[in-house]
Amino acid sequence: MARARNIKSSFITLNPLPFFPYLLSLSPLASLISSPKKINPRNHKLCTPPNLSVFFLSLLFSFTFLGISILSFMPTYQDSSSCPLISPPSPFSSSLSSAALSPLTSASLSLLISENDQDEPRLSDSVMVPLPAHGVVGHVSEEEREFWQQPDGEGFRPCLDFSIGYRKASAQVSKEKRRFLVVVASGGLNQQRNEIVDAVVIARILEASLVVPVLQVNLIWGDESEFSDIFDEKHFKRILQADVRVVSSLPSTHLMSRQSTETKIPHDVSPLWIRSRFFNQLNEDGVLVLKGLDSKLSKNLPPDLQKLRCKVAFHALRYAAPIRELGNQLARRMWIEGPYIALHLRLEKDVWVRTGCLTGLGAAYDDIITKLRESHPEYLTGRLNMTSSQRRIAGLCPLNALEMARLLKALGAPGSARVYSAGGEPFGGNGALQPLVAEFPNLVTKEMLARDGELSQYINKSSALAAIDYIVSLSSDVFVPSHGGNMGRAMQGHRAYVGHRKYIKPNKRAVLPFFEDASISDTEFRTIMRKLHSKSQGQPEMRTNRRDRDVIAYPVPECMCKHPTGIF
Repeated sequence: MARARNIKSSFITLNPLPFFPYLLSLSPLASLISSPKKINPRNHKLCTPPNLSVFFLSLLFSFTFLGISILSFMPTYQDSSSCPLISPPSPFSSSLSSAALSPLTSASLSLLISENDQDEPRLSDSVMVPLPAHGVVGHVSEEEREFWQQPDGEGFRPCLDFSIGYRKASAQVSKEKRRFLVVVASGGLNQQRNEIVDAVVIARILEASLVVPVLQVNLIWGDESEFSDIFDEKHFKRILQADVRVVSSLPSTHLMSRQSTETKIPHDVSPLWIRSRFFNQLNEDGVLVLKGLDSKLSKNLPPDLQKLRCKVAFHALRYAAPIRELGNQLARRMWIEGPYIALHLRLEKDVWVRTGCLTGLGAAYDDIITKLRESHPEYLTGRLNMTSSQRRIAGLCPLNALEMARLLKALGAPGSARVYSAGGEPFGGNGALQPLVAEFPNLVTKEMLARDGELSQYINKSSALAAIDYIVSLSSDVFVPSHGGNMGRAMQGHRAYVGHRKYIKPNKRAVLPFFEDASISDTEFRTIMRKLHSKSQGQPEMRTNRRDRDVIAYPVPECMCKHPTGIF
Protein backbone atom coordinates (compact mmCIF):
# COMPACT_ATOMS: atom_id res chain seq x y z
CA MET A 1 0.00 0.00 0.00
CA ALA A 2 1.08 3.54 -0.57
CA ARG A 3 2.44 5.50 2.35
CA ALA A 4 -0.07 7.79 4.00
CA ARG A 5 0.26 11.46 3.18
CA ASN A 6 0.88 14.02 5.88
CA ILE A 7 -2.23 16.10 6.19
CA LYS A 8 -2.11 19.31 8.15
CA SER A 9 -4.90 20.54 10.31
CA SER A 10 -5.61 24.15 11.07
CA PHE A 11 -6.89 25.46 14.37
CA ILE A 12 -8.45 28.70 15.49
CA THR A 13 -6.49 30.59 18.14
CA LEU A 14 -8.56 32.75 20.40
CA ASN A 15 -6.64 35.93 21.29
CA PRO A 16 -7.52 38.27 24.17
CA LEU A 17 -9.74 41.18 23.31
CA PRO A 18 -7.51 44.12 22.21
CA PHE A 19 -9.41 46.78 24.11
CA PHE A 20 -9.26 45.08 27.51
CA PRO A 21 -5.85 46.50 28.58
CA TYR A 22 -7.17 50.00 28.10
CA LEU A 23 -10.05 49.62 30.55
CA LEU A 24 -7.77 50.35 33.45
CA SER A 25 -6.56 53.64 32.03
CA LEU A 26 -10.08 54.73 31.13
CA SER A 27 -11.48 54.16 34.58
CA PRO A 28 -11.69 57.12 37.00
CA LEU A 29 -11.11 54.69 39.83
CA ALA A 30 -7.85 53.60 38.21
CA SER A 31 -6.68 57.18 37.85
CA LEU A 32 -7.23 57.73 41.55
CA ILE A 33 -5.19 54.64 42.34
CA SER A 34 -2.33 55.46 40.00
CA SER A 35 -2.00 59.23 40.58
CA PRO A 36 -4.08 60.62 43.45
CA LYS A 37 -4.38 64.37 43.61
CA LYS A 38 -5.17 66.73 46.46
CA ILE A 39 -8.55 68.40 46.37
CA ASN A 40 -9.11 71.99 47.50
CA PRO A 41 -12.32 72.05 49.54
CA ARG A 42 -12.94 75.67 48.62
CA ASN A 43 -12.85 75.08 44.91
CA HIS A 44 -14.72 71.76 44.98
CA LYS A 45 -18.48 72.34 44.66
CA LEU A 46 -20.30 69.03 44.68
CA CYS A 47 -23.75 70.45 44.02
CA THR A 48 -23.06 72.30 40.78
CA PRO A 49 -24.51 70.59 37.66
CA PRO A 50 -21.20 70.05 35.84
CA ASN A 51 -19.56 68.52 38.87
CA LEU A 52 -22.63 66.36 39.54
CA SER A 53 -22.50 64.96 36.00
CA VAL A 54 -18.83 64.22 36.33
CA PHE A 55 -19.45 62.54 39.66
CA PHE A 56 -22.13 60.17 38.34
CA LEU A 57 -20.09 59.45 35.21
CA SER A 58 -17.08 58.58 37.37
CA LEU A 59 -19.25 56.43 39.60
CA LEU A 60 -20.59 54.54 36.57
CA PHE A 61 -17.10 53.87 35.21
CA SER A 62 -15.91 52.82 38.66
CA PHE A 63 -18.60 50.18 39.12
CA THR A 64 -18.05 48.94 35.57
CA PHE A 65 -14.34 48.49 36.17
CA LEU A 66 -14.96 46.91 39.57
CA GLY A 67 -17.31 44.32 38.05
CA ILE A 68 -14.88 43.48 35.26
CA SER A 69 -12.04 43.20 37.76
CA ILE A 70 -13.98 40.78 39.94
CA LEU A 71 -14.89 38.60 36.97
CA SER A 72 -11.33 38.56 35.71
CA PHE A 73 -10.04 37.23 39.03
CA MET A 74 -12.70 34.56 39.37
CA PRO A 75 -11.71 31.03 38.17
CA THR A 76 -13.17 30.24 34.79
CA TYR A 77 -15.85 27.58 34.91
CA GLN A 78 -15.73 25.16 32.00
CA ASP A 79 -19.25 23.92 31.54
CA SER A 80 -19.22 20.62 29.71
CA SER A 81 -22.74 21.15 28.56
CA SER A 82 -22.13 24.35 26.64
CA CYS A 83 -22.05 24.44 22.86
CA PRO A 84 -19.00 22.42 21.85
CA LEU A 85 -16.45 23.94 19.54
CA ILE A 86 -16.64 21.11 17.04
CA SER A 87 -15.45 21.47 13.50
CA PRO A 88 -16.83 18.50 11.59
CA PRO A 89 -14.85 17.80 8.44
CA SER A 90 -16.32 19.19 5.28
CA PRO A 91 -16.59 16.85 2.27
CA PHE A 92 -13.21 18.06 1.07
CA SER A 93 -11.67 18.80 4.46
CA SER A 94 -8.00 18.26 5.07
CA SER A 95 -8.28 17.59 8.80
CA LEU A 96 -8.11 14.11 10.26
CA SER A 97 -9.69 12.71 13.39
CA SER A 98 -7.55 12.69 16.51
CA ALA A 99 -6.97 9.00 15.97
CA ALA A 100 -5.46 9.64 12.55
CA LEU A 101 -3.45 12.77 13.34
CA SER A 102 0.28 12.84 12.89
CA PRO A 103 2.39 13.28 16.07
CA LEU A 104 3.05 16.91 15.14
CA THR A 105 -0.64 17.62 14.68
CA SER A 106 -1.50 15.89 17.95
CA ALA A 107 1.04 18.07 19.71
CA SER A 108 -0.53 21.15 18.15
CA LEU A 109 -3.92 20.02 19.35
CA SER A 110 -2.66 19.64 22.90
CA LEU A 111 -1.58 23.28 22.87
CA LEU A 112 -5.23 24.28 22.62
CA ILE A 113 -5.79 22.90 26.10
CA SER A 114 -4.21 24.81 28.94
CA GLU A 115 -2.48 22.97 31.74
CA ASN A 116 -5.22 23.95 34.15
CA ASP A 117 -7.92 22.46 31.90
CA GLN A 118 -6.43 18.99 31.36
CA ASP A 119 -9.03 17.37 33.63
CA GLU A 120 -12.01 19.26 32.22
CA PRO A 121 -14.20 17.38 29.71
CA ARG A 122 -14.12 19.04 26.29
CA LEU A 123 -16.84 17.97 23.90
CA SER A 124 -14.84 19.22 20.92
CA ASP A 125 -12.20 16.57 21.67
CA SER A 126 -14.55 13.71 22.56
CA VAL A 127 -16.62 13.22 19.41
CA MET A 128 -15.49 10.36 17.16
CA VAL A 129 -14.67 12.08 13.85
CA PRO A 130 -14.16 10.18 10.57
CA LEU A 131 -11.26 10.52 8.19
CA PRO A 132 -11.94 13.27 5.62
CA ALA A 133 -13.98 12.46 2.55
CA HIS A 134 -12.05 12.21 -0.68
CA GLY A 135 -12.55 14.81 -3.37
CA VAL A 136 -13.56 13.69 -6.83
CA VAL A 137 -10.48 14.02 -9.04
CA GLY A 138 -9.41 12.85 -12.47
CA HIS A 139 -11.47 11.96 -15.48
CA VAL A 140 -14.63 10.27 -14.24
CA SER A 141 -18.11 10.04 -15.64
CA GLU A 142 -20.82 12.42 -14.50
CA GLU A 143 -22.63 9.47 -12.91
CA GLU A 144 -19.57 8.51 -10.89
CA ARG A 145 -18.89 12.10 -9.88
CA GLU A 146 -22.46 12.42 -8.65
CA PHE A 147 -22.18 9.17 -6.70
CA TRP A 148 -19.10 10.30 -4.73
CA GLN A 149 -20.33 13.88 -4.25
CA GLN A 150 -21.03 14.68 -0.60
CA PRO A 151 -24.37 16.27 0.38
CA ASP A 152 -24.76 19.92 1.34
CA GLY A 153 -24.79 20.19 5.12
CA GLU A 154 -26.55 23.57 4.84
CA GLY A 155 -24.39 25.04 7.60
CA PHE A 156 -25.64 22.78 10.40
CA ARG A 157 -23.11 22.11 13.15
CA PRO A 158 -23.30 20.37 16.54
CA CYS A 159 -24.79 22.65 19.18
CA LEU A 160 -25.45 21.23 22.64
CA ASP A 161 -26.48 24.46 24.31
CA PHE A 162 -28.26 23.27 27.45
CA SER A 163 -30.63 25.67 29.18
CA ILE A 164 -29.79 27.66 32.31
CA GLY A 165 -32.30 25.62 34.31
CA TYR A 166 -30.66 22.36 33.23
CA ARG A 167 -27.23 23.61 34.21
CA LYS A 168 -28.41 24.82 37.61
CA ALA A 169 -30.03 21.46 38.35
CA SER A 170 -26.81 19.68 37.34
CA ALA A 171 -25.01 20.90 40.44
CA GLN A 172 -27.23 18.72 42.62
CA VAL A 173 -27.96 15.81 40.25
CA SER A 174 -24.28 15.20 39.47
CA LYS A 175 -23.53 14.72 43.19
CA GLU A 176 -26.43 12.35 44.00
CA LYS A 177 -25.39 9.57 46.43
CA ARG A 178 -28.69 8.22 47.77
CA ARG A 179 -30.54 6.97 44.69
CA PHE A 180 -28.96 4.48 42.25
CA LEU A 181 -30.21 3.23 38.89
CA VAL A 182 -29.01 -0.12 37.50
CA VAL A 183 -29.77 -0.88 33.84
CA VAL A 184 -29.32 -4.20 32.05
CA ALA A 185 -28.78 -3.59 28.31
CA SER A 186 -29.69 -6.42 25.93
CA GLY A 187 -29.39 -7.22 22.23
CA GLY A 188 -26.53 -6.53 19.85
CA LEU A 189 -24.03 -3.70 20.14
CA ASN A 190 -26.13 -0.94 18.63
CA GLN A 191 -29.27 -1.90 20.55
CA GLN A 192 -27.17 -1.81 23.70
CA ARG A 193 -25.93 1.65 22.72
CA ASN A 194 -29.54 2.84 22.43
CA GLU A 195 -30.43 1.43 25.84
CA ILE A 196 -27.37 2.99 27.46
CA VAL A 197 -28.34 6.38 26.00
CA ASP A 198 -31.83 6.07 27.47
CA ALA A 199 -30.41 4.82 30.77
CA VAL A 200 -28.49 8.06 31.20
CA VAL A 201 -31.57 10.11 30.36
CA ILE A 202 -33.73 8.15 32.82
CA ALA A 203 -31.11 8.57 35.55
CA ARG A 204 -31.24 12.30 34.92
CA ILE A 205 -35.05 12.31 35.09
CA LEU A 206 -34.98 10.40 38.40
CA GLU A 207 -32.08 12.48 39.75
CA ALA A 208 -30.23 9.24 40.44
CA SER A 209 -26.66 8.05 40.14
CA LEU A 210 -26.18 5.59 37.30
CA VAL A 211 -24.28 2.38 37.86
CA VAL A 212 -22.23 1.50 34.75
CA PRO A 213 -24.74 -0.48 32.64
CA VAL A 214 -24.63 -4.27 32.62
CA LEU A 215 -24.40 -5.86 29.16
CA GLN A 216 -26.62 -8.93 29.08
CA VAL A 217 -25.26 -12.08 27.45
CA ASN A 218 -26.96 -12.39 24.07
CA LEU A 219 -28.90 -15.60 23.40
CA ILE A 220 -27.85 -15.73 19.75
CA TRP A 221 -24.21 -14.57 19.81
CA GLY A 222 -23.21 -15.71 23.30
CA ASP A 223 -21.00 -12.64 23.81
CA GLU A 224 -20.10 -12.19 27.48
CA SER A 225 -18.35 -8.82 27.10
CA GLU A 226 -18.70 -6.28 29.88
CA PHE A 227 -19.12 -2.53 29.50
CA SER A 228 -15.41 -1.78 29.90
CA ASP A 229 -14.52 -4.41 27.28
CA ILE A 230 -16.42 -2.44 24.62
CA PHE A 231 -16.54 1.17 25.83
CA ASP A 232 -14.09 3.55 27.46
CA GLU A 233 -15.57 3.59 30.97
CA LYS A 234 -13.37 6.38 32.32
CA HIS A 235 -14.24 8.58 29.34
CA PHE A 236 -17.94 7.77 29.76
CA LYS A 237 -17.90 8.98 33.37
CA ARG A 238 -15.83 12.05 32.58
CA ILE A 239 -17.97 13.36 29.74
CA LEU A 240 -21.18 12.94 31.74
CA GLN A 241 -19.87 14.26 35.06
CA ALA A 242 -21.89 17.47 34.74
CA ASP A 243 -25.10 15.63 33.80
CA VAL A 244 -25.31 12.42 35.81
CA ARG A 245 -23.09 10.84 38.44
CA VAL A 246 -21.82 7.52 37.05
CA VAL A 247 -20.33 4.91 39.38
CA SER A 248 -18.69 1.56 38.60
CA SER A 249 -20.73 -0.38 41.16
CA LEU A 250 -23.22 0.01 43.97
CA PRO A 251 -21.73 1.34 47.21
CA SER A 252 -21.57 -1.01 50.18
CA THR A 253 -24.39 0.92 51.87
CA HIS A 254 -26.79 -0.15 49.09
CA LEU A 255 -25.71 -3.74 48.47
CA MET A 256 -28.24 -5.14 50.93
CA SER A 257 -30.97 -2.69 49.99
CA ARG A 258 -34.23 -3.89 48.55
CA GLN A 259 -33.74 -3.78 44.79
CA SER A 260 -36.90 -3.32 42.76
CA THR A 261 -36.62 -4.80 39.26
CA GLU A 262 -38.84 -3.51 36.50
CA THR A 263 -39.07 -5.41 33.20
CA LYS A 264 -42.48 -4.47 31.85
CA ILE A 265 -42.18 -0.87 30.74
CA PRO A 266 -44.69 0.24 28.09
CA HIS A 267 -43.56 1.83 24.86
CA ASP A 268 -43.22 5.57 24.35
CA VAL A 269 -43.22 6.58 28.01
CA SER A 270 -42.69 10.23 28.91
CA PRO A 271 -40.40 11.76 31.56
CA LEU A 272 -43.51 12.48 33.63
CA TRP A 273 -44.49 8.79 33.52
CA ILE A 274 -40.98 7.73 34.50
CA ARG A 275 -40.84 10.12 37.43
CA SER A 276 -44.33 9.41 38.75
CA ARG A 277 -43.82 5.65 38.43
CA PHE A 278 -40.36 5.26 39.93
CA PHE A 279 -39.24 8.34 41.89
CA ASN A 280 -40.96 7.62 45.21
CA GLN A 281 -40.09 3.95 44.96
CA LEU A 282 -36.45 4.81 44.32
CA ASN A 283 -36.43 7.20 47.26
CA GLU A 284 -37.62 4.41 49.55
CA ASP A 285 -35.50 1.52 48.24
CA GLY A 286 -32.40 3.43 47.13
CA VAL A 287 -31.87 1.10 44.15
CA LEU A 288 -33.92 0.52 40.98
CA VAL A 289 -33.08 -2.12 38.35
CA LEU A 290 -34.48 -1.68 34.82
CA LYS A 291 -34.42 -4.29 32.07
CA GLY A 292 -35.71 -4.23 28.50
CA LEU A 293 -35.38 -0.51 27.80
CA ASP A 294 -35.18 -0.84 24.01
CA SER A 295 -37.44 1.79 22.39
CA LYS A 296 -39.39 2.28 25.61
CA LEU A 297 -38.56 5.93 26.30
CA SER A 298 -40.43 8.45 24.16
CA LYS A 299 -38.62 9.85 21.13
CA ASN A 300 -40.18 13.23 21.88
CA LEU A 301 -38.47 14.61 24.95
CA PRO A 302 -37.83 18.16 26.20
CA PRO A 303 -34.94 19.85 24.32
CA ASP A 304 -32.39 19.42 27.13
CA LEU A 305 -33.00 15.67 27.32
CA GLN A 306 -32.73 15.35 23.54
CA LYS A 307 -29.38 17.10 23.71
CA LEU A 308 -28.34 14.75 26.50
CA ARG A 309 -29.17 11.83 24.21
CA CYS A 310 -26.82 13.24 21.59
CA LYS A 311 -24.14 13.94 24.15
CA VAL A 312 -24.21 10.31 25.28
CA ALA A 313 -24.40 8.78 21.80
CA PHE A 314 -21.84 10.93 20.00
CA HIS A 315 -19.48 11.96 22.82
CA ALA A 316 -19.67 9.71 25.89
CA LEU A 317 -19.96 6.29 24.24
CA ARG A 318 -16.41 6.07 22.93
CA TYR A 319 -15.08 2.61 22.23
CA ALA A 320 -12.36 1.10 24.41
CA ALA A 321 -8.80 1.97 23.34
CA PRO A 322 -7.84 -1.44 21.84
CA ILE A 323 -11.00 -1.51 19.71
CA ARG A 324 -10.60 2.13 18.73
CA GLU A 325 -6.98 1.68 17.69
CA LEU A 326 -7.62 -1.41 15.58
CA GLY A 327 -10.73 0.12 14.00
CA ASN A 328 -8.78 3.25 13.09
CA GLN A 329 -5.96 1.16 11.59
CA LEU A 330 -8.38 -0.73 9.35
CA ALA A 331 -10.12 2.51 8.38
CA ARG A 332 -6.79 4.04 7.32
CA ARG A 333 -5.96 0.97 5.25
CA MET A 334 -9.20 1.47 3.36
CA TRP A 335 -8.94 5.27 3.19
CA ILE A 336 -5.35 5.49 1.92
CA GLU A 337 -6.31 3.70 -1.29
CA GLY A 338 -8.96 6.28 -2.17
CA PRO A 339 -12.73 6.69 -1.70
CA TYR A 340 -14.64 3.66 -0.53
CA ILE A 341 -18.18 2.46 0.11
CA ALA A 342 -19.26 0.79 3.35
CA LEU A 343 -22.18 -1.61 3.13
CA HIS A 344 -23.94 -2.94 6.18
CA LEU A 345 -25.13 -6.26 4.79
CA ARG A 346 -27.67 -7.94 7.04
CA LEU A 347 -27.23 -11.45 5.67
CA GLU A 348 -26.48 -13.32 8.92
CA LYS A 349 -28.52 -16.36 9.92
CA ASP A 350 -30.09 -14.63 12.93
CA VAL A 351 -31.32 -11.76 10.74
CA TRP A 352 -33.22 -14.10 8.44
CA VAL A 353 -34.68 -15.87 11.48
CA ARG A 354 -35.77 -12.68 13.23
CA THR A 355 -37.18 -10.89 10.19
CA GLY A 356 -39.21 -13.85 8.93
CA CYS A 357 -37.87 -13.35 5.40
CA LEU A 358 -36.56 -15.71 2.72
CA THR A 359 -32.84 -15.71 2.03
CA GLY A 360 -32.96 -15.72 -1.77
CA LEU A 361 -30.37 -18.51 -1.74
CA GLY A 362 -32.73 -21.31 -2.65
CA ALA A 363 -35.12 -23.76 -1.03
CA ALA A 364 -32.47 -25.67 0.92
CA TYR A 365 -31.31 -22.56 2.80
CA ASP A 366 -34.86 -21.30 3.30
CA ASP A 367 -35.84 -24.64 4.87
CA ILE A 368 -33.04 -24.32 7.42
CA ILE A 369 -34.22 -20.85 8.43
CA THR A 370 -37.86 -21.94 8.59
CA LYS A 371 -37.12 -24.87 10.90
CA LEU A 372 -34.95 -22.73 13.16
CA ARG A 373 -37.66 -20.09 13.33
CA GLU A 374 -40.32 -22.66 14.19
CA SER A 375 -38.19 -24.09 16.99
CA HIS A 376 -37.53 -20.61 18.42
CA PRO A 377 -40.67 -18.50 17.76
CA GLU A 378 -39.48 -15.96 20.33
CA TYR A 379 -36.79 -14.85 17.88
CA LEU A 380 -39.32 -13.50 15.38
CA THR A 381 -39.78 -9.75 15.84
CA GLY A 382 -43.23 -8.24 15.20
CA ARG A 383 -45.80 -8.64 12.42
CA LEU A 384 -46.43 -12.27 13.32
CA ASN A 385 -49.44 -12.52 11.02
CA MET A 386 -47.51 -11.64 7.84
CA THR A 387 -46.08 -14.13 5.37
CA SER A 388 -42.51 -13.81 4.10
CA SER A 389 -43.80 -12.45 0.77
CA GLN A 390 -45.91 -9.83 2.53
CA ARG A 391 -42.93 -8.79 4.62
CA ARG A 392 -40.78 -8.40 1.54
CA ILE A 393 -43.35 -6.27 -0.29
CA ALA A 394 -43.75 -4.09 2.81
CA GLY A 395 -40.02 -3.38 2.78
CA LEU A 396 -39.36 -5.31 6.01
CA CYS A 397 -36.72 -7.65 4.56
CA PRO A 398 -33.01 -6.95 3.98
CA LEU A 399 -31.84 -6.47 0.42
CA ASN A 400 -29.75 -9.47 -0.63
CA ALA A 401 -26.36 -9.30 -2.37
CA LEU A 402 -27.81 -9.25 -5.89
CA GLU A 403 -30.25 -6.46 -5.07
CA MET A 404 -27.52 -4.39 -3.44
CA ALA A 405 -25.28 -4.81 -6.49
CA ARG A 406 -28.03 -3.66 -8.85
CA LEU A 407 -28.87 -0.67 -6.66
CA LEU A 408 -25.25 0.49 -6.39
CA LYS A 409 -24.69 0.20 -10.14
CA ALA A 410 -27.87 2.14 -10.87
CA LEU A 411 -26.82 4.94 -8.50
CA GLY A 412 -23.50 5.36 -10.34
CA ALA A 413 -21.04 3.38 -8.21
CA PRO A 414 -18.10 2.36 -10.44
CA GLY A 415 -17.27 -1.33 -10.65
CA SER A 416 -13.71 -0.50 -9.58
CA ALA A 417 -14.88 1.02 -6.28
CA ARG A 418 -13.48 -0.40 -3.07
CA VAL A 419 -16.28 -1.77 -0.92
CA TYR A 420 -16.10 -2.56 2.79
CA SER A 421 -18.61 -5.17 3.91
CA ALA A 422 -19.68 -4.58 7.52
CA GLY A 423 -21.57 -7.23 9.42
CA GLY A 424 -21.22 -10.81 10.53
CA GLU A 425 -20.60 -13.89 8.43
CA PRO A 426 -23.37 -14.20 5.82
CA PHE A 427 -25.63 -17.22 5.92
CA GLY A 428 -24.56 -19.30 2.96
CA GLY A 429 -20.90 -18.27 3.20
CA ASN A 430 -19.07 -16.65 0.30
CA GLY A 431 -21.75 -17.93 -2.08
CA ALA A 432 -24.21 -15.47 -0.56
CA LEU A 433 -21.91 -12.59 -1.55
CA GLN A 434 -21.07 -13.84 -5.04
CA PRO A 435 -23.56 -11.64 -6.97
CA LEU A 436 -22.10 -8.56 -5.25
CA VAL A 437 -18.48 -9.61 -5.72
CA ALA A 438 -19.13 -10.25 -9.41
CA GLU A 439 -20.03 -6.59 -9.91
CA PHE A 440 -17.65 -5.13 -7.30
CA PRO A 441 -14.57 -7.38 -7.13
CA ASN A 442 -12.74 -5.02 -4.72
CA LEU A 443 -14.97 -6.03 -1.83
CA VAL A 444 -13.19 -6.60 1.50
CA THR A 445 -14.11 -7.43 5.07
CA LYS A 446 -12.40 -6.72 8.36
CA GLU A 447 -10.97 -10.24 8.27
CA MET A 448 -9.35 -9.49 4.90
CA LEU A 449 -8.02 -6.08 6.03
CA ALA A 450 -6.61 -7.29 9.34
CA ARG A 451 -3.10 -8.66 9.54
CA ASP A 452 -2.06 -11.86 11.28
CA GLY A 453 -3.31 -11.98 14.84
CA GLU A 454 -4.98 -8.55 14.92
CA LEU A 455 -8.48 -9.99 15.30
CA SER A 456 -7.54 -13.04 17.37
CA GLN A 457 -8.47 -11.42 20.69
CA TYR A 458 -12.01 -10.78 19.41
CA ILE A 459 -12.95 -14.30 18.34
CA ASN A 460 -16.53 -14.94 19.52
CA LYS A 461 -16.73 -11.28 20.62
CA SER A 462 -19.50 -10.08 18.34
CA SER A 463 -19.87 -6.69 20.05
CA ALA A 464 -16.19 -5.82 19.61
CA LEU A 465 -16.30 -6.90 15.95
CA ALA A 466 -19.43 -4.79 15.42
CA ALA A 467 -17.62 -1.81 16.99
CA ILE A 468 -14.74 -2.23 14.53
CA ASP A 469 -17.25 -2.31 11.66
CA TYR A 470 -18.77 0.89 13.06
CA ILE A 471 -15.43 2.73 13.06
CA VAL A 472 -14.48 1.67 9.51
CA SER A 473 -17.97 2.45 8.21
CA LEU A 474 -17.97 5.92 9.75
CA SER A 475 -14.92 6.95 7.68
CA SER A 476 -16.34 5.68 4.39
CA ASP A 477 -17.21 8.19 1.69
CA VAL A 478 -20.59 6.52 1.14
CA PHE A 479 -22.53 4.30 3.54
CA VAL A 480 -25.42 2.07 2.43
CA PRO A 481 -27.34 -0.31 4.73
CA SER A 482 -29.16 -3.28 3.21
CA HIS A 483 -31.72 -3.10 6.02
CA GLY A 484 -32.83 -0.59 8.64
CA GLY A 485 -32.08 -1.50 12.21
CA ASN A 486 -29.99 -0.02 14.96
CA MET A 487 -26.67 0.10 13.11
CA GLY A 488 -28.20 1.92 10.16
CA ARG A 489 -29.89 4.51 12.37
CA ALA A 490 -26.78 5.01 14.50
CA MET A 491 -24.61 5.50 11.41
CA GLN A 492 -27.16 7.85 9.85
CA GLY A 493 -27.15 10.14 12.88
CA HIS A 494 -23.41 9.99 13.53
CA ARG A 495 -22.54 10.78 9.90
CA ALA A 496 -24.95 13.71 10.04
CA TYR A 497 -23.46 14.94 13.32
CA VAL A 498 -19.89 15.05 11.96
CA GLY A 499 -20.67 16.94 8.77
CA HIS A 500 -23.47 15.15 6.89
CA ARG A 501 -21.41 12.44 5.23
CA LYS A 502 -23.17 10.66 2.38
CA TYR A 503 -25.66 8.08 3.57
CA ILE A 504 -27.90 6.32 1.05
CA LYS A 505 -31.01 4.85 2.60
CA PRO A 506 -32.57 2.31 0.20
CA ASN A 507 -36.27 2.82 -0.36
CA LYS A 508 -36.97 -0.89 -0.26
CA ARG A 509 -40.72 -0.71 -0.56
CA ALA A 510 -40.47 1.44 -3.69
CA VAL A 511 -37.60 -0.37 -5.46
CA LEU A 512 -38.75 -3.98 -5.13
CA PRO A 513 -41.36 -3.86 -7.93
CA PHE A 514 -38.70 -2.55 -10.32
CA PHE A 515 -36.22 -5.25 -9.26
CA GLU A 516 -38.73 -7.86 -10.36
CA ASP A 517 -39.79 -6.15 -13.62
CA ALA A 518 -37.64 -7.68 -16.38
CA SER A 519 -39.18 -5.42 -19.04
CA ILE A 520 -37.40 -2.29 -17.78
CA SER A 521 -34.19 -1.36 -19.60
CA ASP A 522 -30.98 -0.67 -17.71
CA THR A 523 -31.13 3.02 -18.63
CA GLU A 524 -34.68 3.35 -17.37
CA PHE A 525 -33.86 1.39 -14.24
CA ARG A 526 -30.97 3.76 -13.43
CA THR A 527 -33.17 6.80 -13.93
CA ILE A 528 -35.84 5.40 -11.62
CA MET A 529 -33.36 4.45 -8.87
CA ARG A 530 -31.75 7.89 -8.86
CA LYS A 531 -35.08 9.63 -8.71
CA LEU A 532 -36.24 7.46 -5.82
CA HIS A 533 -33.07 8.18 -3.81
CA SER A 534 -32.37 11.80 -4.73
CA LYS A 535 -33.63 13.06 -1.36
CA SER A 536 -32.22 10.32 0.87
CA GLN A 537 -28.46 10.70 0.53
CA GLY A 538 -27.50 12.27 3.83
CA GLN A 539 -28.89 15.78 3.44
CA PRO A 540 -30.07 17.44 6.68
CA GLU A 541 -33.51 16.16 7.62
CA MET A 542 -35.55 17.72 10.37
CA ARG A 543 -36.54 15.27 13.08
CA THR A 544 -39.54 17.44 13.87
CA ASN A 545 -41.07 16.69 10.47
CA ARG A 546 -42.00 13.27 11.85
CA ARG A 547 -42.50 12.90 15.57
CA ASP A 548 -41.61 9.18 15.58
CA ARG A 549 -38.04 9.88 14.51
CA ASP A 550 -35.19 9.27 16.95
CA VAL A 551 -32.90 12.24 17.61
CA ILE A 552 -29.92 9.84 17.44
CA ALA A 553 -30.73 9.25 13.75
CA TYR A 554 -32.01 12.79 13.07
CA PRO A 555 -29.97 15.22 15.24
CA VAL A 556 -31.34 18.32 13.45
CA PRO A 557 -32.61 20.62 14.96
CA GLU A 558 -32.27 19.68 18.66
CA CYS A 559 -28.55 18.80 18.55
CA MET A 560 -27.43 20.72 15.47
CA CYS A 561 -28.00 24.32 14.48
CA LYS A 562 -26.67 26.90 12.05
CA HIS A 563 -23.80 29.14 13.11
CA PRO A 564 -23.29 32.02 10.67
CA THR A 565 -20.12 33.06 12.53
CA GLY A 566 -18.44 29.88 11.35
CA ILE A 567 -16.80 29.10 14.69
CA PHE A 568 -18.21 25.56 14.77
